[in-house]
Amino acid sequence: MNTQHHYQVKVNWVSDRKGIVSSEVLPTTIEVATPPDFPKGMAGIWSPEHFLVAAANSCLMTTFLAIAENSKLEFQSFECNAVGVLDKVDGKLMVAEIILHPTVVVADEPTAERALRIIEKSEAACLISNSLKSKMVLQSKVVVKH
Repeated sequence: MNTQHHYQVKVNWVSDRKGIVSSEVLPTTIEVATPPDFPKGMAGIWSPEHFLVAAANSCLMTTFLAIAENSKLEFQSFECNAVGVLDKVDGKLMVAEIILHPTVVVADEPTAERALRIIEKSEAACLISNSLKSKMVLQSKVVVKH
């Protein structure tokens, strides 16, 4: 099996501090801009910082889904809120920390313990998290709902 894969993404500048992100293999485009926290930033538009946090968050979900399926974990829902903390580290701005708040709903207590272990395993196996210098903080919650 080939372990190397390629994901091509293109960005075109539109005006001011705004551009369009696209890929030949995807049907939609996304506006991207400097976030409003910075000079000439734009509110209401995805920023590179949002993309970075979204990449870590969505990778946790897709990794969880794969591991849960392979583990035959039955769950009712998965949701994850994530917060990226931008800070100055060693004189450079960076997303120093990404805090992930996954919530999984399951039917009973024994399944809840398994779900928690699978969330932790998913974060450890997430290829985006493993590719970043940011500290990953996992604050999991498993809810039992009969």
